[in-house]
Amino acid sequence: MADAAPTGPIVIDAAHCGPPHSGNGGWTAGLLAERVRTSASQPSVTVRLTSPPPLDRPLTVGGYGSLVLLQDRSTGIATGSPSAAPTLDLPQPATAAEAEAAEARYEGLTDHPFPTCFSCGTGRSLEDALCLRPGPVADDSGRYAARWTPRESSVPLVWAALDCPGGWSAGIAGRPMVLGQMTAQVHRLPEVGVEHVVTAWPVGGEGRKFLSASMLSTPEGEVIAVATATWIAVDPESIRPANSGEGETR
Repeated sequence: MADAAPTGPIVIDAAHCGPPHSGNGGWTAGLLAERVRTSASQPSVTVRLTSPPPLDRPLTVGGYGSLVLLQDRSTGIATGSPSAAPTLDLPQPATAAEAEAAEARYEGLTDHPFPTCFSCGTGRSLEDALCLRPGPVADDSGRYAARWTPRESSVPLVWAALDCPGGWSAGIAGRPMVLGQMTAQVHRLPEVGVEHVVTAWPVGGEGRKFLSASMLSTPEGEVIAVATATWIAVDPESIRPANSGEGETR
């Protein structure tokens, strides 16, 4: 993805928010991941979010060696760097039928900390958001699953699709959490108009940190993207975007 990497500032528009006044974590991380040069030995990208991404204004992109920096004026928003492929024992991808049934058990339908979220918000529509509904699969695997039929196909969209299902599998219901770090490897982009499945599962946690993993699979069960994530439990009132005095991040 590095050969045709975008250039210039990054602007996170309001349609790609998490909470109302800051960027969706997965979308923001995916935008930065497009600027990171990967290699055969480091085919993944790790993005660490350090401050809530503000909306609708240019964020500068700089570099220091292999590290790519996203900044809002003098405030660091995120860093991106190449990394090794995620080391995971992948569970069986959920089928479309399992994902459809799981969506009826989506906890966000009754208790969503950020209903404006581009990836999984219940206050959004398919006209301008993903509207994923990741719910627990009806077995003892701990997997969460949701269907996704891309209307467009891009690296940021894949990161956004992998993002929130992991948070729900990590236990975001009733306990607001924000994305702290995400590592993803996109083997190939999904086909537009084809129903895919996002499968997520908890990996562990300690204190306020919770770990999750997620993958995107085709109708045939081929895994085309994999991610791991670190989530931080927060008080929503304590999170404010840099230099704006309002909002949260997700």
